Amino acid sequence: MTHVQTPDRSRLAGLTAREQADFVDRHPHSRALHERAKRSLLAGVPMNWMVKWAGTFPLYVETASGAHFTDVDGHDYIDFCLGDTGAMAGHGAAPTIAAVERQLRRGITHMLPTEDAIWVGEELTRRFGLPFWQFALSATDANRFSLRLARLITGRPFVAVHDRNYHGTVDETFAWLTDDGRVEARRGNLGPQVDPAATTRVVPFNDLGALERALADGQVAALLIEPALTNVGIVLPDPGYLDGVRDITRRHGTILIHDETHTICAGPGGITGEGGHAPDMLVIGKTIGGGIPAATYGMSAEVAERVTARIDLEDSDVGGIGGTLAGYALSLAAIRATLGEVLTAEAFARMIPLAERWEAGVNAVLARHEVQWHVTRLGARAEYHFMPTRPRNGREQWDHGDFELERLLHLWAMNRGILMTPFHNMALMSPVTTESDIDRHTEVFEAAVEGLFE
Repeated sequence: MTHVQTPDRSRLAGLTAREQADFVDRHPHSRALHERAKRSLLAGVPMNWMVKWAGTFPLYVETASGAHFTDVDGHDYIDFCLGDTGAMAGHGAAPTIAAVERQLRRGITHMLPTEDAIWVGEELTRRFGLPFWQFALSATDANRFSLRLARLITGRPFVAVHDRNYHGTVDETFAWLTDDGRVEARRGNLGPQVDPAATTRVVPFNDLGALERALADGQVAALLIEPALTNVGIVLPDPGYLDGVRDITRRHGTILIHDETHTICAGPGGITGEGGHAPDMLVIGKTIGGGIPAATYGMSAEVAERVTARIDLEDSDVGGIGGTLAGYALSLAAIRATLGEVLTAEAFARMIPLAERWEAGVNAVLARHEVQWHVTRLGARAEYHFMPTRPRNGREQWDHGDFELERLLHLWAMNRGILMTPFHNMALMSPVTTESDIDRHTEVFEAAVEGLFE
């Protein structure tokens, strides 16, 4: 008998209650630390999204190494979350640690460049094809700076994004489309500074006609996209879609910005480099620093020339771009080591087959139990959707979400030593993830499916 995408709700509730009780019993030290944290930290966590972990309280980490970590109660976990890409290089990669230790003794920050910055710029050009680069501390900042520069050189007021996008905490991007096609502040947009309809146009992913209409009046400075959606769940571009996006943005004079912060999982040059695409600008954050805060944004020679011509020397420090620690020595040392010695082409040649093995294992479980969920993979990252076919846009993925089911599956995995990305059903491979790690996930996933449907 083929199962529909969601299980019986009473069974789901019963399993969740059982797993929550097991979680509490297994983690007395994490529970005690959380109770203590509630006396000084808002909601008992250092950052508000940490309340979204599936357990009654978050796990507290004692140590992390490679693709595993140990919590304060002594439990070992296979980490497929990897800091939501921030630890994609693996926890404590030896070359990154060595480079950071050397730089700590040579000076952490001094508002002056080091030779590492040049090496990194050259490597980014080799991987992504854009000739000029600047640095920031997060992809959020790099995206904000890129949008400012696009508005500066085009003189246009609007930016455009994909529906159900996520580009960090950039105000203009917290917008989505209503059922009747209007732009409004998306759910969860806390205290929006302005009505996003005044700054932003939103188009569905894989819809070239909608993009053409959004840019036709010549008022959009920049189109900021993930070349495959990942933050709402993996949504792949249709064949030819990115080429169509490039053609439309060129014809309308709109700056095309690729955000590769998560899609770097596609290969050493992300989707941009692997597909030979040519955006006007490109942003990437967290992954490249191996855990040290770092981000970068690159630009074409034409964009660089236009930017340089518009920024007066006297205003270069107060224009709303940069920060005291942007491009600081420690982060550049970390990026150089991570790109040069850890997240190499050879590493991706190991990581991508592991994701293929993860995909095959999940698909085999779904087939054996006749569950109509779909698995999508992007390079070294893969996830399952609660729908029978792959989503073509963010709204489809969003509409098939199931918050309670996701929490049960995440909690089930945690209770059996596996950590998944907390916001949906995604797994990421590191250079040191192993086949046995993948096979353990398949085993645990199958037990969860059996519990839900058998």
